[in-house]
Amino acid sequence: MSGRLADDATVRVVDPAEAGQVYAKGFFGTVDSEGGLTLDRYESVYLTEMGRLDVRRGSGTVPWASVFRRAVRHEPGFAARYLVFRDLRQRGYVVRAGPPPVAFSVLPRGGTLHKTPARFWVEALSERVPFDLARLFDLADRAQSAKKTLLLAIVDEESDLTYYRIRRPSPTGALPPRSLPNPTDGWLAEDRVTVHDPVAVAELGRELAYGSRVGDRLELSLLEAAYLVEAGQLRLRDARSGREVAPERLARRARRLDRRFDERLAAYRDLRGRRLVVKTGFKYGAHFRAYPRNPEHAHARYLVQAVPADHRATWPEVAGNVRVAQGVRKEFVVAGVAPSRPVRFVSLERIRP
Repeated sequence: MSGRLADDATVRVVDPAEAGQVYAKGFFGTVDSEGGLTLDRYESVYLTEMGRLDVRRGSGTVPWASVFRRAVRHEPGFAARYLVFRDLRQRGYVVRAGPPPVAFSVLPRGGTLHKTPARFWVEALSERVPFDLARLFDLADRAQSAKKTLLLAIVDEESDLTYYRIRRPSPTGALPPRSLPNPTDGWLAEDRVTVHDPVAVAELGRELAYGSRVGDRLELSLLEAAYLVEAGQLRLRDARSGREVAPERLARRARRLDRRFDERLAAYRDLRGRRLVVKTGFKYGAHFRAYPRNPEHAHARYLVQAVPADHRATWPEVAGNVRVAQGVRKEFVVAGVAPSRPVRFVSLERIRP
């Protein structure tokens, strides 16, 4: 098959017989009213590389490397996206240009163009591009509205690909709604709070899974203490002076120790409101691990990282978090926190398409 190379690195196959043949074998290109076929940059470069397309310009043949370089010149980011296009095509998928802002729309295996709805929207990114939570929320919301599965294909510096399935989960648990009849005293000492009343220790520690029971006492984190103070379950006192500690003083101390205390508290508050048990995720490099029921009767389902809604990070950081979560059979969830807005969640799962 031969085609004519345009200035923008697209190729047009003029002969209707050749056009029909390549279209039928993989649904490449767009058929025009004259029976010809226009191939976009990705299709042109791919078919040339695979030896299925002879590209001509003027009276000469254009080698694959020249077609590729022309595409790179006309489209920033083409090289990384082409690796994703090539990989998906080699896996047997029909890949078409995606609706902006995603790179590609992908049919399920065996799908027929114009008859089978696309299954995936795929965004292709270099690992050098920052992880942008605000953009990820936007893409996930659009994909969810269109009933598509959103995949991120990350191209690393050695041109290997890693695919992540992106979802907008609604974490929920089944912890029974219980509370103390009266607030109990909690004693603030440096970066933790202790509860000594036996009834409160049993109710908060065993039944509602707050803190850690150490001997006959219950040790709470500053985060748990702040939440219980808000909920009217805890009256805070200074362990040295015995004086009552105002919530604002607790918050100031917590912020000095943890610059993300406010974001973590907002996420913690939301997760507890969803009847989840929320414990520290320190051992896994995350802020929280969340259980659907009491940890004595269930495993953690989520590892949660609480960050500002406009959070940006490097992809190696995110890849490490996802890898750890899946290694311990948990879902990695990012909680985006913004003032005066509900906490939003997005999850990332590494997959093989």
